[in-house]
Amino acid sequence: MIEAPAYPSSFRECSDPRMSPPLIIRPAVSDDIGEISKLHARVFGPGRFARSAYRVREGKGHLSRFCLVACLGNAVIASIRTTEVTVGGTAGAVLLGPVAVDGEHRSLGLGSKLIHAALDTAKAGGAKLMILVGDQPYYGRFGFKPVPFGQIVFPGPVNPQRILAYELNEGALAGYRGLVVAEPSQNSAGPNC
Repeated sequence: MIEAPAYPSSFRECSDPRMSPPLIIRPAVSDDIGEISKLHARVFGPGRFARSAYRVREGKGHLSRFCLVACLGNAVIASIRTTEVTVGGTAGAVLLGPVAVDGEHRSLGLGSKLIHAALDTAKAGGAKLMILVGDQPYYGRFGFKPVPFGQIVFPGPVNPQRILAYELNEGALAGYRGLVVAEPSQNSAGPNC
């Protein structure tokens, strides 16, 4: 099991003269699940449950210790979901996604801020690898790279060219091969978000 992270300096108020009250990026807590669920419904619509991350997480709970939210006052305006997973039975990997930003706040770079904070948090928490299903042109700028064909497999249909990985420990990808399976999370109650 990965130890609880010491939250990095990315958890702070983000100064932006366009914002009042301040924007805060912080770990998600169980009280946020309802707001995260509403945010995902607005951003992704009913098709969100077909996404790879939802299928992996199904029945395993809602929040990992690496999930984050961006709040403006008390309002959750962005979130990044993460799920601790095993790959072929090997622990220490984290599935990233989805990243959701409320439409009114997309010009603030919150998706990028949340991705950087999630990478920092997972590394500080002892994770070795972060994986996702996404677009290389977008996620490549954060250091995610394509996984060799067939090395990591998701349940359900997934385009293998969209499976990307970020090595939190250099060379970690070589130690992961097989099916992605979610580990039970800290919160299994509440609505599925």
